[in-house]
Parts: sequence; C-alpha cells; structure tokens
Amino acid sequence: MKIIIAGGGKIGFYLAQTLLSHGHDPHIIEKKKELCEELANLLDVPVTRGDASMVSVLESADALNADALVSVTGRDEDNLIICQLARRHFGVVRTIARVNNPKNAEVMKRLGVDIPLSSTDTIVHLLEREIDTSAIKLLASINQGEASLSELEIPARYKKDGIRVSELDMPMESILVSVLRDGQLIIPRGNTQIFSGDHIIIMSKNTALHDISRALSLG
Repeated sequence: MKIIIAGGGKIGFYLAQTLLSHGHDPHIIEKKKELCEELANLLDVPVTRGDASMVSVLESADALNADALVSVTGRDEDNLIICQLARRHFGVVRTIARVNNPKNAEVMKRLGVDIPLSSTDTIVHLLEREIDTSAIKLLASINQGEASLSELEIPARYKKDGIRVSELDMPMESILVSVLRDGQLIIPRGNTQIFSGDHIIIMSKNTALHDISRALSLG
C-alpha cells in the first residue's frame, strides 16, 4: 500500500517507520532541507522536498498512484488544504489529517477530509483496518480500541481453498473464534478446513490485522 505522509517531523517519522515495518510503502513530503536529509538517512523511504499544499509537489511524490494520504503538519489549515488537493486533483481515495486543535475536527470533515484524527497511534491502526484490511469487518471494539472482534468472508476462488487452520501462519495476538458455513456454525480446531464463502470470526489486537490479512492471503 502506497501512503504519502505530508510532514516529516516526529509524527511523520513515526508513521513512516511503523508503516514500513508493516510492509507498506510510505513516501514523505517535507519542506526543510536538513530534515529531508535526516529522514533519508534514517529511513529507507523516498523523501520529496517541498510544500505538500502545492499540486506540483504532490505530483512529484506520485500522488496519482497513492492509496492514501496522511497530512501531519503542525497547522490544521495546511493539513486541510493538502487533503483537499490530494482528493480533488489526484483522486486519492482516503485522506487523513492530524488535528492539532480538536475544535477543527468537524470543520475538516465537512470540508472534505475523510478522517480527522488527533492520535498518531489511531492513525496507524486506522490505515491498517480501512485500507490494507478492507475485507475485514469490525463487529465490536474491545479494551478501548486496543483489540477487536472482526468478521471476514473468504472470497470466491480462494487460492488457499481447503487449507487447515493449523497450516495458517496466524499471528499470536489473534484467535480464530468460529467459522460459519452454509448456515452451520463450526468451532474451529487445528484440522478444520477453510473454504471459499466461509464467514470467519476473529478476535485480535488491532496491530495484528495486517498479519491476519497476509496469513489468509486476502491482500
């Protein structure tokens, strides 16, 4: 998943580092020359120097092919403009803005920002769920959003059709709760097979969603 991060400060650095470790493709845009050099040295990610509120700079960062843009500058006005440009000029399907003043959140949403957020950790988790794990449907949030109960449908022509639960490389922070097949509820064991059309209920930490999607080959 290609994600543009506007703003190379501490939050931008943390986001890029976290997303990179999860197998994504972050691209940072930053105004300051020295900060660009520092980011390029510390992270193995592309860094574009410039003002992300300019169309030419977003174009240089290949916004046309981005799956999402996250604007985390220190100014809410800039974050709003950057998200609007990404959506209107480049068709970026998901825009997320850091909100420095919580009072601006509702205004941002009305003016076209998909999701205004103040928590950096929440931004990471949201990207994992909303974009990379779009096949996973949230049923219930657990422990103030740290974990969740989720449902997913195994797609048609599933390439792992018939695989046994014991053969899935599921993350330790997840539990396969049940399988619903043709109206029949199955409590899974190691030898339970997974087939196209199955509905699976999983309980997991939100940080494990990407690994669940990868283990089940849903990405």
